[in-house]
Amino acid sequence: MILEIEKVLQEMTLEEKASLCSGLGYWDTKPLERFQIESFVMTDGPNGVRMQEGTNDRFGLNESAKATCFPTGSCLASSWDTDLLYQVGAAIGREAKAKNVSLVLGPAVNMKRSPLCGRNFEYLSEDPLLAGKLGAAYVKGMQKQGVGATPKHFAANNQERFRQTIDSRVDERTLREIYLRVFEIVVKESAPWMLMSSYNQINGCFASQNRKLLTDILRKDWGYQGLVVTDWYGTNVRPLGVAAGQDLEMPGNGGISDREIIEAVQAGELSEDAVDECVRHFLMLYNTLQKEDTLVKPDYEENHRIAVKAAAEGSVLLKNEDKILPLSENKKIAVIGSFAKKPRYQGGGSSHLNANHMDYPWDQLTQIVSKEQLTYAAGYDPEVNEPVEELIEEAKNIAEAADVAVIFCGLTDNFESEGFDRETLSMPESHNALIRAVAKANPNTVVVLENGSPVTMPWLGEVKAVLESYLGGEAAGSAAADILFGRVNPSGKLAETFPARLEDNPSYLNFPGCSSYVEYREGIFIGYRYYASADVKPLFPFGYGLSYTTFSLSDGAVSAAAYKRGDQPVTVSCKVKNTGSRAGKEVVQVYVKAPGTEAVRPKLELKGFTKVFLEPGEEKQVEIPLFDLDYWNPDLSSWELEGGAYEIRIGNSSENLPLKLELQVTGTVKRKTYDHNTMLGELLEHEKVGEWAKDTRRAFTIEMTGGIENTHTKLLLEKSTLELPLLVLRNTGFLPPEKLKTLLEVLNGQEERTQE
Repeated sequence: MILEIEKVLQEMTLEEKASLCSGLGYWDTKPLERFQIESFVMTDGPNGVRMQEGTNDRFGLNESAKATCFPTGSCLASSWDTDLLYQVGAAIGREAKAKNVSLVLGPAVNMKRSPLCGRNFEYLSEDPLLAGKLGAAYVKGMQKQGVGATPKHFAANNQERFRQTIDSRVDERTLREIYLRVFEIVVKESAPWMLMSSYNQINGCFASQNRKLLTDILRKDWGYQGLVVTDWYGTNVRPLGVAAGQDLEMPGNGGISDREIIEAVQAGELSEDAVDECVRHFLMLYNTLQKEDTLVKPDYEENHRIAVKAAAEGSVLLKNEDKILPLSENKKIAVIGSFAKKPRYQGGGSSHLNANHMDYPWDQLTQIVSKEQLTYAAGYDPEVNEPVEELIEEAKNIAEAADVAVIFCGLTDNFESEGFDRETLSMPESHNALIRAVAKANPNTVVVLENGSPVTMPWLGEVKAVLESYLGGEAAGSAAADILFGRVNPSGKLAETFPARLEDNPSYLNFPGCSSYVEYREGIFIGYRYYASADVKPLFPFGYGLSYTTFSLSDGAVSAAAYKRGDQPVTVSCKVKNTGSRAGKEVVQVYVKAPGTEAVRPKLELKGFTKVFLEPGEEKQVEIPLFDLDYWNPDLSSWELEGGAYEIRIGNSSENLPLKLELQVTGTVKRKTYDHNTMLGELLEHEKVGEWAKDTRRAFTIEMTGGIENTHTKLLLEKSTLELPLLVLRNTGFLPPEKLKTLLEVLNGQEERTQE
């Protein structure tokens, strides 16, 4: 039944309103029989429907219902494919609908500030544009099925240590351009039905009771109309949350929060209008769900095929020396590593689910190559971090007898998971030692990585190929086998930077902070923004990934030579050609370098991308809309467009950008207020007083040097006078008080005559 929201609100008692501001149990909301309001159910995501079945396992970590286990966020994002993310979201939505689930908690779109964050496997990218576009596509796909998506965790939730209480201290510009920008894109482009706030504080205020975040920015600035739910047990002071715009608390707590809300209203500490607003958002969502109450029967076989495609598209070929890949089917292959038979295909914590159908790497390899051509050795004990010599020796022996050795390794559950952060970028030493030993025994060694986040590779120069498969879900085995043998041409590109060492990461000195706060001192320079700007060489750059074919880019063009706010959006185009012998996909990436005269800007910022399929020899024209060029000006508390010449670069990674274009931008005009602290150098090119400023600078220099020619002194004066405040000119007699007053009147538009 569709409710008349305002009529229902008028008829509700305060007690009834308060009851809708928190859940009934762990996953469901409270019903209100008087208004025929039924409970609706939520469940965990984001890489599958993790629905609790067991009664003794409140979190449902071990007793969840079977569901398609799609790749984790790190793998999905490496596809750089919005259409694919739409398909994954839609498939999860259909499975949720079949289980009578109304809302899925996902996607997780927090920024990858540090590679040590334990939950990075679940997050999409270090770049807000890439994560935002992919996250929006996922939301659209899911909600098209009549199931609400829940982007999370809003906001600045970038670590697991102290995550429920930590104060993330972030400057306004960094918040707006990085950590809020991704949510802004998702909200504006996909209108999610629900949004989850984070546990942490932001600049001293918990996200769940942060009015600036939940009301001023989310609703007033972005126009969000959906419901805001807490993370589970993410409430601090519930009445303050209601006042801030935190609509729904989950899970239920037996009415404790209801009573707190009622008592706060009765005491005059909380406006009932604020309660009404929370309930209004709840009822709006309820009505949306009532329109989408048809159950569907999902096609699990089709969903598995989507999972196979997603795992393959998100796999990144990092190295392929001597074109050792793809492998020949008539070679003797030593398959090494416990992960080959018992892979790590998903992360630990709230997203861990019971996979419906598993494709194990070893089983998939045996379907391509006869078992007579394959040998297997475990190589390491996944429960032991230290090398086991007997297992390494066995692996060496089979490697020596094979044409090629393929090692499956990576990070174990003990190294990364929700609930704790990583302590190192290294894989377990048992894995590193195994790779070195096998590579020494057989130079034709291929490494397949199963990990949710970047790792160091001290053995990189000793192996022929590296395939980063991330955590590929239930179909990871099929995807790896297909790529290894060339049935699928790899097309994944890194959605995050792989540092050469932990110390190179810009957050290194400020992660994870102390027990009470963490400072985001790197500001806007996270990920590739820092590496490119500081000229720090990573192990593998953002946007990087190899293919079994080759591509060329040519004929770069921009749709307009100049741009100002209000003009038609600018489009960047180029031709992409497959210059190799295999069909394949290329990701064309567009980066922009702003002038950087009004504000400090990164050397590179991703402003557009597209993925294109090409047959051998085929050439296509691609057109890519240029994303917003604005920067956040904290002094004006607004988005501003910097004027000047913008450099546009087109390529296939942040380090390979062969095409260079230019766009002349007219900046947003804000009247500058001049005063006695205005520097002389600011006036040299001013249309009204520029000549006076130049003459005054020369006269001041002569006066200060006494006319004596001295190279050093002259240089010092020439440089220092650029930053000379008008106040100093007044105090030294070069600008009498009455002339300073007239000058400022002219500069500030109060008098239309030039200064003599």
